[in-house]
Amino acid sequence: MKYMLMIHQGTTPTPPSDEWESLSEDEKGSVYAAYKAINETPGVSPGLQLQAPETATTVRVADGKTLTTDGPFVEIKEAIGGYLLFETEDLDAAIELASLIPAARMGGAIEVRPIVEW
Repeated sequence: MKYMLMIHQGTTPTPPSDEWESLSEDEKGSVYAAYKAINETPGVSPGLQLQAPETATTVRVADGKTLTTDGPFVEIKEAIGGYLLFETEDLDAAIELASLIPAARMGGAIEVRPIVEW
């Protein structure tokens, strides 16, 4: 089964930010080491970090016309800051991996969602 692990940043400090710079070098190193280990886990397809939600463009089509809105259309408290894909035998393994993602313990949350395979 394949799962997408969506990283909801919440209040997790990310580079470059003042909050990230306020972390000790040991804390920063721990975050980098955790992501490195996760990306080296068998079955993981490393994902990407996303820019802040305010950089987004929301696209809708109404009456055949393409409409765009700067930023997310709705205000969200837990923006998705990144994602990764994980192919594993069961949900428990995906949850275990999600618990290792630094954002899960630093003010964010990880949404684990199965991918529909046709």
